[in-house]
Amino acid sequence: MPLGVVVDAAASPGAAPMQELRRVTDSLVTTATHVIRVESLEKRYGERTVLRNVGFAVRRGETHVVTGPNGSGKTTLLRLLVGLAAPSRGIVEVSLDRARVGYVGHESLLYAELTALENLDLYGRLYRVPERRERVGMLLERFGLWEARAQRVGSFSRGMSQRLALCRALLHEPELLVLDEPYSALDADGAALLDHELAAPDRASTVVVATHEPERLDPVATGRLVLGAR
Repeated sequence: MPLGVVVDAAASPGAAPMQELRRVTDSLVTTATHVIRVESLEKRYGERTVLRNVGFAVRRGETHVVTGPNGSGKTTLLRLLVGLAAPSRGIVEVSLDRARVGYVGHESLLYAELTALENLDLYGRLYRVPERRERVGMLLERFGLWEARAQRVGSFSRGMSQRLALCRALLHEPELLVLDEPYSALDADGAALLDHELAAPDRASTVVVATHEPERLDPVATGRLVLGAR
């Protein structure tokens, strides 16, 4: 399902929002300066407004950091970007197909009854990753999980599951990588591995990271959005 759509939801007070969806053409996806464009974004759940008047843009290859206190809407914003939620008002435009997006949220999206190797092999088949087995093995080795490849994920520690979730998100070499608190549960070695991944000079993907530790990403960040600022 493509993410290359514009959701333009505008409503007068007290009226149900009217939504217009229009597919971004292949030529626009190819030539667009911005991978992400957000304008006048609002998200409500019932009477509660989580995001209000949010706007920003992310160019291809940039690393954008989203920060703010608990409850400021960081997770909601990232869910909107990857198509897991729809805005109540405003524009959210992501000029990539869903298959070109990698996402790590609060849930690992891993199958507990499968082994680490089986999980990545399954996702590799779904994404039709070329030379799948070599790519899976390389990521397991890179993130220190090769020796645990035959273990069921249900037996993994939280830190090991987070490492494997990162492998899952990186498996198909996404053009857009969206990470929600990716350092959560990682030990020092795991955090260093993620630092290295995000700082790799040959990294071609655009990255959006929500984190309570924005200073950790200062060496690679090209932009910052602070939610909940007064």
